[in-house]
Amino acid sequence: MAMRRATGARIEADGLGLRTGEGAVYSGVSFDAAPGSLVAVAAPSGAGRTALLLTLAGRMRPTSGTLRVDGHALPAAARRVRRIAALGLSDGVNDLDERLTAGDHLAERLLLRARPAERGARAAALDAAGLSDLDRTRRVRDLTAAERRRLGIALALLDEPRLICVDDADRGLSPDDRAALWATLRALADSGPTVVAACADPGGAEDAGADTVLTLDRAGEDAVPSAEPAEGDGLISGAPPAPSPGPPPASPPAPPLGRHAAPRRARREGGEGA
Repeated sequence: MAMRRATGARIEADGLGLRTGEGAVYSGVSFDAAPGSLVAVAAPSGAGRTALLLTLAGRMRPTSGTLRVDGHALPAAARRVRRIAALGLSDGVNDLDERLTAGDHLAERLLLRARPAERGARAAALDAAGLSDLDRTRRVRDLTAAERRRLGIALALLDEPRLICVDDADRGLSPDDRAALWATLRALADSGPTVVAACADPGGAEDAGADTVLTLDRAGEDAVPSAEPAEGDGLISGAPPAPSPGPPPASPPAPPLGRHAAPRRARREGGEGA
């Protein structure tokens, strides 16, 4: 059974930037992505690619520029964007539990849905992610890097998102696995949702026919640190924490948002909270 797919979300970014007390995380990001586009964000580790994906998905607050996703202005409408955007795996944000099986993770994701899923949703999501033959009783610790990356995509698809953000699309993969994953992302975008994927090498994305390839430099390394951190340190209250994109700060960082620490309250902007 084919999985129901929503129409992709349009993304409009102009001069988008994020700065913390450590300096610039990313800056001057401008692009337009039509619904159903495949966008690659190419950057070395530490250049802000994860932070940019979290910003697009409504989970981090930009400090400059403008951003609209599906017509919703961010960060004011971050909650609405989070309802239509889903994340693939991102280290430190939504890691898989290696003790659980693939089937456990799929079942848990379905329980978190706001509405019941269609019958066969798990099989359809796995098929779309290129895992139709996966033994769901296998534990995550026994999966290959490519299988984990694809399982993260399958979990995102269970939300029936209009925007899918995939981090580290090429990390730890062989050339053949990278090419195959980019082909899967291209097929997903062609089927409806807009797909934004971060990578170190844009070659695979270009070979797969990505509609847009963005290149970020190491803005965080060369930027002059601010005297004081930006309000909220870029995190939107209620959203998952992002890994630090730059060098460690001179003073102890604020506790991460999670189950064992109370979140820092970020300033809400606009008519809608984060």
